[in-house]
Amino acid sequence: MRLHTLMSLLSLRALEAFGQQQWPLHDNGFNKVVQWDHYSYIIKGQRLFVWSGEMHYWRIPVPELWIDVLQKVKAAGFNTVSFYSHWGYHSASEDALDFESGSHDFTKLFDIAKEVGLYVLFRPGPYVNAETSAGGFPGWVTTGGYGTLRNNDSRYTDAWTPFFSTISQIVSEYQITTGGHVFLYQLENEYGNQWRNPIARTPNYPAIDYMERLQSSARENGIDVPLIHNNPNFNTKSWSKDYSNEGGNVDNYALDHYPSCWSCDLSECTGTNGNVPDFTTYDYFSNFQQVAPTQPSFLAEFQGGSYNPWPGPEGGCTNTTGPNWVNVFYRHNIGQKVTSMNVYMIFGGTNWGGLPFPLVGTSYDYSAPITESRTIGDKFQETKLFGQFLRVARDLTKVDRIRNSTNYASTSDIFTTELRNPDTNGAFYVTAHTFSPSTALTTFKLKVSTSVGNLTIPQYNSSIVLNGRESKILVTDFKIGNEKLIYSTAEVLTVSVQGKHPLVFLWLPAGESGEFFLGVARHGKIAKGDAIFGVTFHQVSGGIVVSYTQIEGSAVLEFDNHVRVVLLDRNAAYHTWMPSTSTDPYTPDDSTVVVQGPYLVRSAKVEGNSVKLTGDWSGKTRFEVFVPSSVRSVIFNGKKANVEKTSYGSLVGTLTGSPHTINTIQSKLPTLVNWKVKDGLPERSPDYNDSRWIVADHNSTQNPTVPATYPVLYASDYGFHTGNILWRGRFKSSNQTGVKLSIIGGTSVGWGAYLNGAFIGSWLGSNTVTMGTLELSFANATLKSNSTNVLFIIQDHMGKDQTSGATNARGIYNATLIGGGLFSSWKVAGKAGAETNIDPVRGNINEGGLHAERLGWHLPGFDDSSWESGSLEKNLTSASANFYRTVVSLDIPTGVDLSLGFTLSSPPGSKLRAQLYVNGYMFAKYIPHIGNQVFFPVFPGILDYHGNNTIGLSVWAQSAAGASVSVGWKVVEVVESSFKLGDTSYLRPGWKDRSQYY
Repeated sequence: MRLHTLMSLLSLRALEAFGQQQWPLHDNGFNKVVQWDHYSYIIKGQRLFVWSGEMHYWRIPVPELWIDVLQKVKAAGFNTVSFYSHWGYHSASEDALDFESGSHDFTKLFDIAKEVGLYVLFRPGPYVNAETSAGGFPGWVTTGGYGTLRNNDSRYTDAWTPFFSTISQIVSEYQITTGGHVFLYQLENEYGNQWRNPIARTPNYPAIDYMERLQSSARENGIDVPLIHNNPNFNTKSWSKDYSNEGGNVDNYALDHYPSCWSCDLSECTGTNGNVPDFTTYDYFSNFQQVAPTQPSFLAEFQGGSYNPWPGPEGGCTNTTGPNWVNVFYRHNIGQKVTSMNVYMIFGGTNWGGLPFPLVGTSYDYSAPITESRTIGDKFQETKLFGQFLRVARDLTKVDRIRNSTNYASTSDIFTTELRNPDTNGAFYVTAHTFSPSTALTTFKLKVSTSVGNLTIPQYNSSIVLNGRESKILVTDFKIGNEKLIYSTAEVLTVSVQGKHPLVFLWLPAGESGEFFLGVARHGKIAKGDAIFGVTFHQVSGGIVVSYTQIEGSAVLEFDNHVRVVLLDRNAAYHTWMPSTSTDPYTPDDSTVVVQGPYLVRSAKVEGNSVKLTGDWSGKTRFEVFVPSSVRSVIFNGKKANVEKTSYGSLVGTLTGSPHTINTIQSKLPTLVNWKVKDGLPERSPDYNDSRWIVADHNSTQNPTVPATYPVLYASDYGFHTGNILWRGRFKSSNQTGVKLSIIGGTSVGWGAYLNGAFIGSWLGSNTVTMGTLELSFANATLKSNSTNVLFIIQDHMGKDQTSGATNARGIYNATLIGGGLFSSWKVAGKAGAETNIDPVRGNINEGGLHAERLGWHLPGFDDSSWESGSLEKNLTSASANFYRTVVSLDIPTGVDLSLGFTLSSPPGSKLRAQLYVNGYMFAKYIPHIGNQVFFPVFPGILDYHGNNTIGLSVWAQSAAGASVSVGWKVVEVVESSFKLGDTSYLRPGWKDRSQYY
């Protein structure tokens, strides 16, 4: 059998019998607001294809920007947005929870989602994974003192209960059952632990008990919407009521899958994806019918991109999950009869501060449709083509999979899946290459069954085309208002019913032939024809068939049954927007207007004879608006536009160009030259006063990793869970010749050691090694024979590992003096205040133990007047560290939205670790000998676009050769925009005396 998506071909007879089955209607027993069956979710009595995109509020810590992202999510056709929470972000210590400071107050998201018309899938954890340190666990819970975690250990239960109870109470006020938009609540994440043997169904009782405790807590704290869980793979078959009644089952089973690897490093996925060819799709249908046949087929996490590991390419791996990937894989899921899907990520954001875990650097762009700079491009637009089709393909919410085979098409190179709505007989034919990685250009005709009979389409044109990695969903008996599209070989983009008359948009790649059969109509004409040629109207029984060839741009056809059809090429479709005047996530077809031309359209409102639009554009932009005939004027971003009415009813006009471009903004940014500089590592001096440091004297640890030497030198045992960790060990000289050090910090960890102020060596780091071990000689240092010697170690904490590795130690595993003798004492320093959240706005994981961080040198308002003036280009000439500060004023023009960031560079071969701070937020971690990221976007709101900004830079040279780092601005994009940020000064609190942490 040829490879098509690793799909099992079910017999027609079996599927026909399957489609005749009567499926039960479910609810959760608390209410009937959200129901479901084998086909789809039914919300307030309406079936909905759940089309969701994931974003993490804690990865964009500017609440004023959340509406920008969610408006773009809505514009791409999504009806749902998914949010992970982050226990560690909200809980600095066991007795502290913060849901109020800065972006810790996430409730604004629910109001915004309701305002823009999005349902909400909320995923509180307690464990979320998310490529964040310890998978979202707080550092204090990873010490080993709470057991191995993610089970029914009472210590762990006592730890998660306050957080989970509180967040459930908060979310309960925003549920769809209480007037909000939260309609699903996920317990845990990727926890497929119900069975010790899934096939034999041998129960794992601690895991079952854990899930039952989470359910009880959610319900006791007001959650009455359905509870879901996303299974991490096909094999675990956990938590579905259809699969067993053993215990721990949630209301709805869902699957988690990344068919093309969740990482830009494909070797990370060999254990799950095997050795299948790139661009291989998978069989989900069989799994859902086995594990959850009476529930909607739900992909609660489906790949939207891939994270970029430390050694990954600059900018990520956008090509591996680019527009053609979106085209094929999302349509493939329709063929798998999926009717609920959450794309991970729709917007990734950044790993600012202490969010990363060892495999991922500062960026969490995730190759998502909305970039971490908040820009949109071809991948977003391709996602929009799919999402807007889903919105109007109402029949897809209830379909049976009739058959899938190579027999539909005129060539066996094309594999087709037929889906059909049993109530309306509307059908969807998902066509793809039989060998899914194929890059061939294949032409074919297709056998379809319609209300006017069995047909082979196209009837008058030559063929349908799949050009390489491409898929098409062709419809039959597709409802358009009160009329019907009998078939179309072009894909449907959207349907907008205006004044009871349908407006249909069909799209094809330029140069391809298309054909559609419009029911009832008898006559048609070309109202605007500059984007098509070879148009022929064929009167047939039951309606009219139109054949044509699509060229660049758009064309408009009018028919005697008052239907207008707009024919678009891909690029024109990319620049077509369908804003709704309704806040209903269902987005009724009669609530939309259609706008062509701008970079983005955010909202639409019809008032009297005017349509009010908000959005973004760049440069002089011609636009066209399709609105009800009563509308005669267009107001764009508050200004009336000069428009003319076309013969076919639309309004056309031009948005004037802006004087503000990337180049003009870039040229006006202040130069980053007036730096102040100070020693960033005074702790290496033997005379440094560490009297306020914590004595590291524990002789036992609850950490599962037993240290090789004592006392215990694990950072979390002393309350330090993030950022750089500093150690000072003392010993008396007795002919020691060196020291053996083994330091655990996660992959890419680095550390350096100094004896009595002299550099004796460093571990530079490796993206494959979690513990760096060296034997360092004292030959280049001076031992003090009659007094105490001080060994100083600076360690980079790269974040905690995930899943079962969350309790892996961070710190010194082995510290052995070579030549005899023991250390008499150890002291440790880390984040100022340890588990005390001394900066609640920026949060407990934004800082580490660098001298500058402990003293607040990175914060606005710190007095650096006594510091020396310096230059970034002036090299550190030894293995030491400097901290640099400068204050620059920005005055960005009003009325524009721009994406801005910093580029960091250093001479080839540099061995250094640098961290960049913007108004107190750590937004860049730069390790050029390990990672490739050199551009670091910073959100407006963190940057004050109309005031002073404090920029701090820590540079730590890891070798005796020294180091230097250069910093520059980079403007990514500038658009005229309706988006206004508002006052964000509260996000940039100033310096306060931190001398107690010295």
